[in-house]
Amino acid sequence: MSEFPRFLNIPLADWVDRFMDWILTNFSGVFDAIGHTLLMMLLNIERFFLWIPWWLVVIFVGILAWRVMRKWTMGVVMALLLVLIGSFGYWKLAMMTLALTTSAVVVSLAVGIPLGILMAKSDLAEVIIRPVLDAMQTMPSFVYLIPALMLFGLGKVPALFATLIYSVPPVIRLTNVGIRQVPQDTIEAARASGASPRQILFDVQMPLAVPSIMVGINQTTMMALAMVVIASMIGARGLGLEVLLAINRIEVGRGFEAGLCIVFLAIIIDRITNALATKQQKSLES
Repeated sequence: MSEFPRFLNIPLADWVDRFMDWILTNFSGVFDAIGHTLLMMLLNIERFFLWIPWWLVVIFVGILAWRVMRKWTMGVVMALLLVLIGSFGYWKLAMMTLALTTSAVVVSLAVGIPLGILMAKSDLAEVIIRPVLDAMQTMPSFVYLIPALMLFGLGKVPALFATLIYSVPPVIRLTNVGIRQVPQDTIEAARASGASPRQILFDVQMPLAVPSIMVGINQTTMMALAMVVIASMIGARGLGLEVLLAINRIEVGRGFEAGLCIVFLAIIIDRITNALATKQQKSLES
């Protein structure tokens, strides 16, 4: 009586394994093509970041932070954080990490914004997609590495794929919320003036939902950056790999430096994207 009855056991693991075997048997060519496309995109972004002189990146980020935050002191602080990353000797690895994060965010936006629009336009789609997003956000991030490895093997692509799964829910949710929060009287006024559903979406709802979408982009970027250490376990180079090596070798100083560089990147990205979202909100209110 103290043991759970065996006839109630559900062989979910066997079902998932069979499904993955079926996917690999029938669609391996599709995933090879997807993997090649993602790899080319990631490599091109990485080459671009590594090609730009470090001082030009520092100046650009400083000016961008100053213009967006309206404080020259914030521009100086953001630029100094980048200089510190370089002074630790992690500039190249930081650019690799930034390339992986940027690639994940680009793909997340390409997938997430259309899904968010679909959820906003269809209550049925929202009912179906919402539990999937809940599962994606609550599932331990290490679990994403398993299907990524099975579908794409070791390397940059599975790391990008795992990062994508982990980081895409916020932009989907906040795109949906932003569109649904557009005042109904604004939509009715556009409809009364003869606007088509497509015009209402792209000329009325999407512009008004931009602040919410910007917050989603911010959260997606931060979650992608949070995956860099885990993604390094399956072949992603960058600051995450340095942290992983420091853990394996118990090199506290090395791990602290690499971890601090990740924190600096997170601060820069968070402050700038938050300021952009606030700026968009103020422009709409005015």
